[in-house]
Amino acid sequence: MTSKNKGIQAKAALGCLFAALCAASPFLSISIGPVPVVLTNLIVILGGCLLGPLWGSLAALAYIALGALGFPVFSGGRGGLAHLIGPTGGYLAGYVLGAALAGLLSRRRGWAGAILGSALGFAAILALGVCGLKLINGITWKAALGAGLLPFLPWDAAKAVLAALVCRRLGPFVDSLTATNSEQG
Repeated sequence: MTSKNKGIQAKAALGCLFAALCAASPFLSISIGPVPVVLTNLIVILGGCLLGPLWGSLAALAYIALGALGFPVFSGGRGGLAHLIGPTGGYLAGYVLGAALAGLLSRRRGWAGAILGSALGFAAILALGVCGLKLINGITWKAALGAGLLPFLPWDAAKAVLAALVCRRLGPFVDSLTATNSEQG
């Protein structure tokens, strides 16, 4: 097996790990309205930061696919296609974009990149979540922002800082797992 294949296998395995962490995380949630506060978005952003835009997004897609197939991995231990078009549907779609943005901006640009990537990743999740609330529930923008953005800002700001810190700390370790011989040499 070539060293490049070993690097791809390592990223795929880590992607599966992040999808599994996403699946386990909604069981720790705080209900504050139609959309609860969960740790899933933190794990999605970490996946993007640590694995890069492709593998981070694939991990988020794998998690969403598990939930869409009916596995009880969404908030409150629920699953099924209805969640993709319910109040949390926009946030779920935002996970893929958020992971991609976090991965594009975070790792190779030092602390500033890690913070910017994490913050923009969370912003993408919140933006798509608010749009989903507006479109699916037929409510005003003001109501969508009040229910889907404002309650989450302090939580997600704290999670963005935490994601940046973890990304900078664990990034070299993940790189050592996924590097090919030519990258090491």
